[in-house]
Amino acid sequence: MPVGVLKFEEFELDRGRYELRRGDSVLKLEKIPMELLVLLAEGQGQLVTRDQIVERIWGKDVFLDTEHGINTAIRKIRQTLGDDPENPRFVQTVTGKGYRFIATTIPTKGNGNAGTPVPPLTDELAATLTSESSLRRAAQFVGLVLIASAGIAAVVFGLNVRGARDRVFSPSPRTQIHSLAVLPLENLSADPAQEYFADGMTDELITKLAKNAGLRVVSRTSVMQYKKVHRPLPDVARELGVDGILEGSVERSGGRVHINAQLIYAPQDRHLWAESYDRDLNDLASLQSELARTIARQVGLTTTPPAQPERRIKPEARDAYMLGRYYWFGDQPAKGREYFLKSIQLQPDYASAHAALADSYLAEMVFGGPKAELQEAMSRGEQEARRAIALDDSDGQAHLSLAAFHLLFAWDFKAAETESERSIELDPGYSEAHYMRANVLLVLQRIDEAVQEDRRSMEIDPRVRPAVLGDALLRKGQYDAAIAELRARAEVQPDGPDIHETLSSLYWQKGMLAESIHEFERVFVPESAAAMDAAFRYGGVRAALEWELAHWKKLQARMYISPLRFAQTSARLGRKAEALRYLEQAYAEHVPTLVFIQTEHDFDSLHSNPRYQAIVKKTGIPPAS
Repeated sequence: MPVGVLKFEEFELDRGRYELRRGDSVLKLEKIPMELLVLLAEGQGQLVTRDQIVERIWGKDVFLDTEHGINTAIRKIRQTLGDDPENPRFVQTVTGKGYRFIATTIPTKGNGNAGTPVPPLTDELAATLTSESSLRRAAQFVGLVLIASAGIAAVVFGLNVRGARDRVFSPSPRTQIHSLAVLPLENLSADPAQEYFADGMTDELITKLAKNAGLRVVSRTSVMQYKKVHRPLPDVARELGVDGILEGSVERSGGRVHINAQLIYAPQDRHLWAESYDRDLNDLASLQSELARTIARQVGLTTTPPAQPERRIKPEARDAYMLGRYYWFGDQPAKGREYFLKSIQLQPDYASAHAALADSYLAEMVFGGPKAELQEAMSRGEQEARRAIALDDSDGQAHLSLAAFHLLFAWDFKAAETESERSIELDPGYSEAHYMRANVLLVLQRIDEAVQEDRRSMEIDPRVRPAVLGDALLRKGQYDAAIAELRARAEVQPDGPDIHETLSSLYWQKGMLAESIHEFERVFVPESAAAMDAAFRYGGVRAALEWELAHWKKLQARMYISPLRFAQTSARLGRKAEALRYLEQAYAEHVPTLVFIQTEHDFDSLHSNPRYQAIVKKTGIPPAS
């Protein structure tokens, strides 16, 4: 490494001390990014090819995935320098070739040697050391140097200067990573329309990794907020509550796919493992399983090969399925359903496509709908879920879909419990499986168990459904604990409508009526929120509730509004007969969420009413405990 300091703009790159400084601050940069920055800066505006980078940093005979390593190092250099790849001040990408350092560098003198200087062994010194007396002096000199070096080493290792201790005595990866976030794979295909493919690959990798009981894997919903967002990995890991990050890229060209992946120990931003894969699209399923098993081994889990070979999925059928998921997560369920149907037409034995199609029918009707549409959704949803299980009984998502059907649509709670247990058995690290199990337990009046399942769901991934634990505590009657929980969640996700609606119910139960109204206002769009607030300021709580009833009735003219909405507001207004009428209407319309009324405290005052008891009996839910 050449000595001396290179100055550029507000930075100093001290090659002797192997550090980057801004003013009096030493900036953290790992070994490979530091070596690459030195190489680029020494080029003084000349193109540095990717081959030159590989030879300088890794050597000619390297077997690592150097392409991904270079991309990662460049990203970290840019993060540290605050450089924008679209409008660079320092590092310019020369597409297909390499990189150029475009800032003006000014060489200056620098110490360049942070250690104790040792004189060179000249011929004269060598001759002197051969004498008996000089040997004693030499021994004393060497001893002093070793003591000084040991002292420096003790300080460096004790204070962990620039991660020296961690690099030498790094803990085994087996003991490091207990929770993992798979960041959205970067689409390196020439076609931007291939984003759905990169997202689909991310989604399926998360699903396979979540099957490991010893590893907490953050859901797709949570990680997608980091798509194309270049943030320091330790910050991302801290926000997601994980200690491991898997990042990478995918490139699809013709009938082949190339995947780069690397595993990072997030607290130290330290690389643990990297690999690249190049496969035929026909082998995509086996590739994903192999990658998931490899990552599981890297974090210290025991893996076993699948009992039977992966079912071969036609590339065009998988393509349609991935497009369906892309639109499904993009809040276009009808468009997603089109592609799920297309996928099944291309490959009728594609279990995941049948399970996704079941969800697309059932999810739209969870809060009820016109009778004809509801009946069709129930019929098709059950049919597709059962078909998925018949094709692949190990598909946890299919069992989850069937559990939802039994709980919310068939009102067969014993079957719902069985299917939800099977879903968790197959996918123990899937937060939605625990959430569904909690819902089954709520309906069965096993509240303590439901709270535990919701807690487990939140431990796995708190961002998907941030209000579930607060809602479970509300139903258990632990209002203060629920408020504390939801206030903490609101700090992280201040715009979550479920959080504010649940807080509104909590404040209502505690008699904090003004606070309840103000929280509920946050559920509405700004115009409606302002109107509800005006009603409250003009006529108090009753006026705000009357405005709410009128609001639902106005919306009912152009969309389906569940009778449970009207029943709840009527009950809060003390209109018991009206609330009962709406509950009876909800039963007649087979509103799926009617099954939760026994744990809905707004209806507590109705429990002794024969009309209410008749609804409970006909629905088949257990009486309130």
